[in-house]
Amino acid sequence: MWWIGLLSLVALSECLVTIPLTKIESTRESLREKDLLRDNHQQHPYSHAYKFLSKKGITKEPMRNYLNLYYVGTISIGTPPQEFRVVFDTGSADLWVPSIYCSSRACGTHRTFDPQASSTFQNTTQPFDLLYGSGRVIGVLGYDDVRVGDLVCKSQAFGLSETESGLSLEFMVSDGILGLAYPDIALRNTTPVFDSMWNQSLISENLFAFYLSSNEKNGSVVMFGGVDPSYYRGELQWVPVSKQSYWQVTVDSISMDGKVVACPRGCQAIMDTGTSLVTGPTKATRNILRSMNALTTSTGKYVISCEAIPSLPDIVFTINGVAYPVPASAYTMREQKGICYPNLNSSKRIKHWVLGDVFLRLYFTVYDRGNNRIGLAPARA
Repeated sequence: MWWIGLLSLVALSECLVTIPLTKIESTRESLREKDLLRDNHQQHPYSHAYKFLSKKGITKEPMRNYLNLYYVGTISIGTPPQEFRVVFDTGSADLWVPSIYCSSRACGTHRTFDPQASSTFQNTTQPFDLLYGSGRVIGVLGYDDVRVGDLVCKSQAFGLSETESGLSLEFMVSDGILGLAYPDIALRNTTPVFDSMWNQSLISENLFAFYLSSNEKNGSVVMFGGVDPSYYRGELQWVPVSKQSYWQVTVDSISMDGKVVACPRGCQAIMDTGTSLVTGPTKATRNILRSMNALTTSTGKYVISCEAIPSLPDIVFTINGVAYPVPASAYTMREQKGICYPNLNSSKRIKHWVLGDVFLRLYFTVYDRGNNRIGLAPARA
């Protein structure tokens, strides 16, 4: 999977901000997929015909699904624009890309930003340090114009990496990350990209939305300033944000076959487009794994009988009184040699659930900053 463990973001000489889960693919998967990822990396993921779309004031930026590990879109920074692939991540709040001053191997496999080539770049001396579960990014903040689709945020704060350590950073397809969480978890005295869109009157509604497709090439979009109902079925069900830092909500319970298997008295969950799996506290996750008769291998990994998958029950997350089932076809994956694994991950270091792409591929999600709520509806296939 692509983001495991707690992510801590430290601005040197500033306060410590702790961010849950994830933005780096594990070393095991990084190595397993490295040849394919390197091949894909050599070509731009979009054709000239596959550019942003605009409908009724909604800006849509297409994203490409890479192996169900992460969704990558394009932005540009500077004048003239320098283009980068980024993960649009609701689990963090800052933007960073590699810089030409980075000598790490990871920077050598990605596009790098050249401040000297941009007439609108403004430098600072404020350093930052991003520590991931399986990688680390160190650099300095700068300001420049950032374009997302047809929206241009003027003098946007972003990080320029100078050191990137870890195999996961080296082999990941995206160049950087664009965070879409609340400004409370952003670097001090900086404004996140989405807040800049709203503050600079670039969008008509203070919200954005995600449609994550299972198609590995196209179909996935992040949209800013409005909602296109053609991407979902039925009506949006609104859930209040329980804490304005991550996109955090209260889960009533988690059940299988009508029996509560986790979260019996309610719990908290984070909607995180930067996390590939569903992750929960260790005890609760193991209880679910036992309910599906998962077995432990000698390496500590859980496996499931591939033949049993059609008969496994849904995992049902009940949120604000509404049931959101996740079928076995979504919470399991088949790898080489016919081995099947659960798309569930546990962590002793978290107390909240993280509903990543396994959940979000099933449900179109609207992140409404104007009303501090999340809207969910079944995504169209």
